[in-house]
Amino acid sequence: MAKRIREKAAARVANKDARPYATAKFIRMSSTKAARVLDIIRGKRYAEAYAILKETPSTASNDVIKVLKSAAANAEHNKGFDKENLFVAECYANQGPTMKRYMFRGKGGVDTILKRTCHITIVLDSVQK
Repeated sequence: MAKRIREKAAARVANKDARPYATAKFIRMSSTKAARVLDIIRGKRYAEAYAILKETPSTASNDVIKVLKSAAANAEHNKGFDKENLFVAECYANQGPTMKRYMFRGKGGVDTILKRTCHITIVLDSVQK
Protein backbone atom coordinates (compact mmCIF):
# COMPACT_ATOMS: atom_id res chain seq x y z
CA MET A 1 0.00 0.00 0.00
CA ALA A 2 2.80 2.41 0.83
CA LYS A 3 4.35 1.85 -2.57
CA ARG A 4 1.16 2.99 -4.29
CA ILE A 5 1.06 6.12 -2.11
CA ARG A 6 4.67 6.94 -3.01
CA GLU A 7 3.94 6.43 -6.72
CA LYS A 8 0.93 8.75 -6.57
CA ALA A 9 2.96 11.37 -4.70
CA ALA A 10 5.75 11.15 -7.27
CA ALA A 11 3.26 11.48 -10.13
CA ARG A 12 1.64 14.45 -8.39
CA VAL A 13 5.04 16.19 -8.13
CA ALA A 14 5.83 15.44 -11.78
CA ASN A 15 2.50 16.88 -13.00
CA LYS A 16 2.37 19.81 -10.56
CA ASP A 17 3.34 22.54 -13.02
CA ALA A 18 1.52 21.02 -16.00
CA ARG A 19 -2.02 20.92 -14.60
CA PRO A 20 -4.12 23.78 -13.22
CA TYR A 21 -5.32 23.47 -9.64
CA ALA A 22 -6.89 25.43 -6.81
CA THR A 23 -6.62 25.02 -3.06
CA ALA A 24 -8.83 26.35 -0.28
CA LYS A 25 -7.13 26.23 3.10
CA PHE A 26 -8.47 26.28 6.64
CA ILE A 27 -12.08 25.45 5.68
CA ARG A 28 -14.13 25.00 8.86
CA MET A 29 -15.31 21.43 8.41
CA SER A 30 -13.80 18.01 8.84
CA SER A 31 -11.86 16.50 5.98
CA THR A 32 -14.07 13.40 5.91
CA LYS A 33 -17.18 15.54 5.34
CA ALA A 34 -15.50 17.27 2.40
CA ALA A 35 -14.09 13.99 1.05
CA ARG A 36 -17.61 12.54 0.74
CA VAL A 37 -18.55 15.32 -1.66
CA LEU A 38 -15.24 15.13 -3.54
CA ASP A 39 -15.73 11.41 -4.16
CA ILE A 40 -18.88 12.23 -6.13
CA ILE A 41 -17.17 14.53 -8.65
CA ARG A 42 -13.83 12.75 -9.10
CA GLY A 43 -13.27 11.97 -12.80
CA LYS A 44 -16.28 13.97 -14.03
CA ARG A 45 -16.19 16.75 -16.63
CA TYR A 46 -16.27 20.33 -15.32
CA ALA A 47 -19.86 21.14 -16.33
CA GLU A 48 -21.18 17.82 -15.01
CA ALA A 49 -19.30 18.20 -11.71
CA TYR A 50 -20.62 21.74 -11.27
CA ALA A 51 -24.21 20.60 -11.92
CA ILE A 52 -23.85 17.72 -9.45
CA LEU A 53 -22.49 20.03 -6.76
CA LYS A 54 -25.32 22.54 -7.24
CA GLU A 55 -27.87 19.81 -6.49
CA THR A 56 -25.96 18.11 -3.65
CA PRO A 57 -27.62 18.97 -0.31
CA SER A 58 -24.35 18.89 1.68
CA THR A 59 -22.86 21.91 3.41
CA ALA A 60 -19.48 20.97 1.95
CA SER A 61 -20.74 21.39 -1.62
CA ASN A 62 -20.70 25.20 -1.38
CA ASP A 63 -17.00 25.27 -0.50
CA VAL A 64 -16.17 22.66 -3.14
CA ILE A 65 -18.01 24.73 -5.79
CA LYS A 66 -15.82 27.73 -4.96
CA VAL A 67 -12.65 25.67 -5.33
CA LEU A 68 -13.88 24.08 -8.58
CA LYS A 69 -14.71 27.46 -10.11
CA SER A 70 -11.35 28.83 -9.02
CA ALA A 71 -9.50 25.89 -10.58
CA ALA A 72 -11.42 26.38 -13.84
CA ALA A 73 -10.59 30.09 -13.83
CA ASN A 74 -6.92 29.27 -13.24
CA ALA A 75 -6.99 26.81 -16.14
CA GLU A 76 -8.60 29.31 -18.46
CA HIS A 77 -6.53 32.35 -17.49
CA ASN A 78 -3.11 30.92 -16.64
CA LYS A 79 -2.86 27.81 -18.82
CA GLY A 80 -5.14 28.74 -21.74
CA PHE A 81 -7.47 25.72 -21.45
CA ASP A 82 -11.10 25.76 -22.55
CA LYS A 83 -13.74 25.09 -19.86
CA GLU A 84 -15.64 22.62 -22.06
CA ASN A 85 -12.59 20.32 -22.25
CA LEU A 86 -11.77 20.23 -18.54
CA PHE A 87 -12.35 17.34 -16.17
CA VAL A 88 -11.56 16.73 -12.50
CA ALA A 89 -8.32 14.75 -12.55
CA GLU A 90 -7.71 14.75 -8.80
CA CYS A 91 -9.52 16.07 -5.78
CA TYR A 92 -8.71 15.51 -2.15
CA ALA A 93 -9.24 17.03 1.29
CA ASN A 94 -6.34 17.02 3.72
CA GLN A 95 -6.72 17.58 7.42
CA GLY A 96 -5.84 21.06 8.66
CA PRO A 97 -5.11 22.28 12.16
CA THR A 98 -7.64 21.49 14.86
CA MET A 99 -8.88 24.33 17.07
CA LYS A 100 -9.42 23.26 20.66
CA ARG A 101 -12.22 24.84 22.66
CA TYR A 102 -13.39 24.00 26.18
CA MET A 103 -16.84 23.66 27.69
CA PHE A 104 -16.88 23.76 31.45
CA ARG A 105 -19.00 21.13 33.17
CA GLY A 106 -20.18 20.31 36.66
CA LYS A 107 -17.91 19.47 39.62
CA GLY A 108 -14.99 21.39 38.15
CA GLY A 109 -14.74 19.23 35.03
CA VAL A 110 -14.21 20.29 31.45
CA ASP A 111 -15.02 18.82 28.03
CA THR A 112 -12.74 19.46 25.07
CA ILE A 113 -14.44 20.48 21.83
CA LEU A 114 -12.40 19.84 18.69
CA LYS A 115 -13.22 22.18 15.81
CA ARG A 116 -11.65 20.58 12.78
CA THR A 117 -10.43 22.27 9.59
CA CYS A 118 -9.40 20.96 6.18
CA HIS A 119 -7.57 21.96 3.01
CA ILE A 120 -9.50 21.18 -0.20
CA THR A 121 -7.52 20.77 -3.43
CA ILE A 122 -8.93 20.21 -6.93
CA VAL A 123 -6.66 19.45 -9.91
CA LEU A 124 -8.15 19.78 -13.40
CA ASP A 125 -6.87 18.43 -16.67
CA SER A 126 -7.79 18.75 -20.32
CA VAL A 127 -9.57 15.90 -22.12
CA GLN A 128 -7.71 16.58 -25.37
CA LYS A 129 -3.99 16.06 -24.82
